[in-house]
Amino acid sequence: MALLSDLAALRARVAATGGRLEKRRLVAEYLRGLGPDDVARAVPYLSGRVFSASDPRVLNVRGLPAAAAAQGGAPLTLADVADAFAAVAEASGPGSRRVRESRLGELAARAAPEERDLLQRIIFGEMRMGLSEGLLLEAIAEAAGTRVAAVRRAALVTGDLTAVAALALGSGAEALAAAAPRVFVPLLPMLAEIAADPAEALQAHGGTSAMEYKYDGARIQLHGDGDRVAIWSRRLTDVTRSLPDIVALARRDLTGAPFILDGEVVALDAAGRPLPFQELMRRFRRVRGVEEAAGALPLSLHLFDCLMADGRSYLDEPYARRWEALERVTGGRWLAERAVVTRAEEGAALMAHSLAAGHEGLMAKDLRSPYEPGGRGKRWLKLKAALTVDCVIVAADRGSGRRVGWLSNYHLAVRDGDGWAEVGKTFKGLTDQEFAGMTERLRALATGDDGYTVRVRPEVVVEVDYNEIQKSPTYPSGLALRFARIARIRPDKAPGQATTLEELRGLYERQFAAKGRAEP
Repeated sequence: MALLSDLAALRARVAATGGRLEKRRLVAEYLRGLGPDDVARAVPYLSGRVFSASDPRVLNVRGLPAAAAAQGGAPLTLADVADAFAAVAEASGPGSRRVRESRLGELAARAAPEERDLLQRIIFGEMRMGLSEGLLLEAIAEAAGTRVAAVRRAALVTGDLTAVAALALGSGAEALAAAAPRVFVPLLPMLAEIAADPAEALQAHGGTSAMEYKYDGARIQLHGDGDRVAIWSRRLTDVTRSLPDIVALARRDLTGAPFILDGEVVALDAAGRPLPFQELMRRFRRVRGVEEAAGALPLSLHLFDCLMADGRSYLDEPYARRWEALERVTGGRWLAERAVVTRAEEGAALMAHSLAAGHEGLMAKDLRSPYEPGGRGKRWLKLKAALTVDCVIVAADRGSGRRVGWLSNYHLAVRDGDGWAEVGKTFKGLTDQEFAGMTERLRALATGDDGYTVRVRPEVVVEVDYNEIQKSPTYPSGLALRFARIARIRPDKAPGQATTLEELRGLYERQFAAKGRAEP
């Protein structure tokens, strides 16, 4: 049985180690020494989770209770922790709070100080040891003696790193290669790069592209099997309870279970016109009065991809075949508005129709492309009328004048490998209410404060309008957004889904298709 103290010691060693390779070696060495059951327990803990990604249980506690004097006894094992967490998560009905407090209290009483610290970190998802999911994935591959690419693909396909670790360390390369999606285990969504116009998309896709409306809504992943239906957001948050109307629609109109479908929901006004994105987010955050909200703010469903039908994975099938499967599952209903385009003029006309209908533009998809969970590339392209990028707020300055008391000048960054590259600042775009809410949220994410600027953990994603991208001597990224303005806050997007510095450089170069370039 693996001891909790060994995991606590590993966390301390990894946190104190600066080198990526040494972190990976330490974790790989630890995993190699575990039995199959303890691998399944340790991997979620190492990634700052109480349960694996495929386990819907939650603890619903505020943390570990303060412990009285240690009671001693046998050392805590990972199995002891897993049993206690399971009892806490499964407690329900009268007396459940007492059960939760009792089981966590027993853990706290038996744990040494460094073990209590580790348990708190697991409960709050704050391991703080510089072990990203990507690095943990590499450590699993090293421990199993298999290729990182095979482990990474299995992780993307299954959506569950714990299951992948069990396959890699228990069954080997063949089991990894055979990994398939599982209904009710959400997968990362496939993502798109930016294209300037339909002509560029057609060139990227070999002269033929499936172009569909880009809806101003929220991405969802819809799973169904019999009466059971579950819905996840772009960030893999379970939003099933907030969308009873979509659940009812799925039960009534969709066939071919078990299925996993990709799509978008859009909020509508009384006349059936799409409402602003912020209105939709109110539905997603609802935990009370959901049925009333569904009646007052109806949603339209637009499905555009099929990842599984009749229990069979379609991830590796070309997009054209996945669309055929989607038509079978839906009976031709609830599909995104779409056309297969071979001429730029056709794409431009469809773009005009999408914008006139109140949507954002078009998505262009290569008919030959497989579905790559979490992947971003030219196989999917987004065409939007406005110039926007998705940035993460990495710091904020204290406001002055009428904005005094708020954090209101936001430092914007794009992804640069495992880090962030600042590309501008803005105080424009938010309402007073949003300024106040953003201030509260950023203060909770603060990592440093010099009295004027508050540095924050990069968790808040914002969609940013800009006039153009300029060369910048100020930012190490070398680029800056001119006239940046926050178009909207994107709680549905994870930081890892923000625009990359490489994409921004591509957008900078693309500007010169219609502009002159100054001599250096």
